[in-house]
Amino acid sequence: MKNLWTVSLRQQAIFIPKEWRKNATTPHLRSTTAGLVANLSSLGFGVAENLLKVLNELNPKQQLEILEHLKQATGVDKNWTPLVKGWDVPTGENYVDHLMTFFANLFGARGTQLRCGHTIPAGTFPLERYNGCPFCGTPFEIGKIEYKNQGSNKKILTLWTEKELYTFFEDLLGSKTALDATQMDSLQVLLSVLTLPKEINIGMKETLVAVIDIYKKQNMPEKAQALFGSPTDILRYLWYKHTGFFQIIEPATLIRRKTKAHKHLRRSLDTSAQARLAAVEELQLKYSRQESIIVAQWLNGLSLTVEKICEAMHPKRSMWVRFIRALRLTEYAKRKGFEKLNRILDVFYRQDYTVWQAHVNHFRLRSNEERTFQLLKQRPGLFARSLFSNMLWFGETSTIEAFKEVVDKVPARLLFTLNMYAENYFNPQQMRIVKPLGGVAKRIAPHSLLSLYDEKQRLQMQDSIADLCLLAMKKRFSALSTKNRTIYIHPQLFKIPVSIGDRSENVQDLPSALLGTVFPVEGDTVRLFMQWGNGMPAQHLDMDLSCRVAYSDGHLDICSFSQLTTTGCKHSGDIRSIPHKVGTAEYIDLNINELRKAKAKYVAFTCNAYSQGALALNMVVGWMNSKHPMRISEKTGVAYDPSCVQHQVRITNPLNKGLLFGVLLVESREIIWLEMPFGGQLVQNLDVRNVEAILAKISSKLNIGNLLLCKADAQKLALVEKPEEADESYDLKWAINTAAVTKLLVD
Repeated sequence: MKNLWTVSLRQQAIFIPKEWRKNATTPHLRSTTAGLVANLSSLGFGVAENLLKVLNELNPKQQLEILEHLKQATGVDKNWTPLVKGWDVPTGENYVDHLMTFFANLFGARGTQLRCGHTIPAGTFPLERYNGCPFCGTPFEIGKIEYKNQGSNKKILTLWTEKELYTFFEDLLGSKTALDATQMDSLQVLLSVLTLPKEINIGMKETLVAVIDIYKKQNMPEKAQALFGSPTDILRYLWYKHTGFFQIIEPATLIRRKTKAHKHLRRSLDTSAQARLAAVEELQLKYSRQESIIVAQWLNGLSLTVEKICEAMHPKRSMWVRFIRALRLTEYAKRKGFEKLNRILDVFYRQDYTVWQAHVNHFRLRSNEERTFQLLKQRPGLFARSLFSNMLWFGETSTIEAFKEVVDKVPARLLFTLNMYAENYFNPQQMRIVKPLGGVAKRIAPHSLLSLYDEKQRLQMQDSIADLCLLAMKKRFSALSTKNRTIYIHPQLFKIPVSIGDRSENVQDLPSALLGTVFPVEGDTVRLFMQWGNGMPAQHLDMDLSCRVAYSDGHLDICSFSQLTTTGCKHSGDIRSIPHKVGTAEYIDLNINELRKAKAKYVAFTCNAYSQGALALNMVVGWMNSKHPMRISEKTGVAYDPSCVQHQVRITNPLNKGLLFGVLLVESREIIWLEMPFGGQLVQNLDVRNVEAILAKISSKLNIGNLLLCKADAQKLALVEKPEEADESYDLKWAINTAAVTKLLVD
């Protein structure tokens, strides 16, 4: 039940099972229900009428279970105590205080002895202002959340029944874009408790892996056979079971990332060599005979020809060689009934097959336009992915004419991707941002061939792609019959991107949003928060919350453990050790009025692992915002109020050393939620040119509102201003289910 509440809460709803629901017979609001609603309000939630009626019929024990789950989701039972009490008033600590304390402990000078063993000499840190040791960052005191219900906006929860649960389940299975970490986590929960539909319509390869895993756990590997379209699907599943990643990240990449995460600025703390050996050991492949024969049967049962199977295996040849040995496939290939597997291994090892991409490269390098396009038209999806570079290589006219012949076979998500990124790609001044599988964000220079074309030609290329893609999508929308004549589109949908391309790698336990969503700031203060170490034993675990401020004149500033106060920013103090089981927290307050007055352009929110290794798993980062002033405890410094939380994410990716998780646009008073992993222990390792490149990329992304406008234009639907006047209505509640939104990507 708790897992289903987790899934429904992410969609701003509460699932109430059939056996709990009764006919609404109580004419008045029961006292326990009133108490539940009041407690939910203090957590930042409101209750829709349909949910309120059902809650009113629940017994007190059931109501308490729901409340406890929401408390757990909002983290009110965690420790949110920072290092400094009333940290909105600076303590005045500086480098000299740390230096004097260092020598005092080195030579045994007099002072105040703290529980951690350090001596704080008189005249340095004002100890009455600290909850722990100001020198080593070890906390001693734990406080409670004092202020609740300060938030100016409530997240209205609606009722979910089995109908909504199954609809969401089918939407996830059929999503036409790759699921992000939150959606995939929800899908895995639903797969474990719900029955798969008789006819499975799976939209993406990663989704396929999750379904195959359920069949495997249920000891029905033969049912998975029908889901495998190529050996790459089998490899993806095997790699997921071994590493936990749904994408096939090269072993060398995983080893390199884990090695870099354990590097340290101080040589004595650098454990990268040991981490590399541990990573190599973790990636060793070991399989039982029972597991091996299942994979042998899967490969033997593929419907593709032997040559096509070997061609599909070729790009990951080195990985396949390792798996073939670990799974003893050569041994099974000699058995009766495995004749096809025997031929696959024979052809694969002798490399007696042709590779389609090699032929494309061969004719392309020889500028053989006709043969290159002839091959590309055989695989429309790959033609779409290489369209831009082929336009620069062969010219716009011939490339577009060839692409027109197969544009109707190209998935809608690729068409919109082409339309979104054409402007940036054909701009010779625009650096682009890319994120290799398992890697960190990188900037790449504009294509060198752009210099061969003048501005008019480059603009013509952009226009031809936009015209072609929009025409193709309008044709698809026009082909859908509808009796509707009017449509309503909520204004906020123009600030929510369609889930194409980038996806979040970390989980959102509160109502979720798509990467790139724009959040308006209501008040004058934005409060960043980070909580980590919950459930872990007391230890040194140094995570840092920081921000980087970029100004209009080009200069940069930071607020972090090394600079607790700066223009418009205040930090709650650097904690380097966690208390036992309850975790700890850091905050940063951003004063928008001060930042605007100083002509700040934007503020980037970051978290880093200063300790060896990556960011602590299950660390929670996010920001609070309220139209009303948010208070800070003078006794403990606790500044967390769940009712003020605008957005938060839980770190689940084990590879990130540093993460950019949001950008405040100061002038427009908006926050863009995004994720950009970067390397290094400090906020200074964040390259602001990468931030500007990813902002440019996000600004070019298609939003849901414009996608609906394209639909309205194609189907001749008139826009209306009120939802009740529309035949088709698209509001924020509809957009919460991002998997359902992908149904607009008509193929």
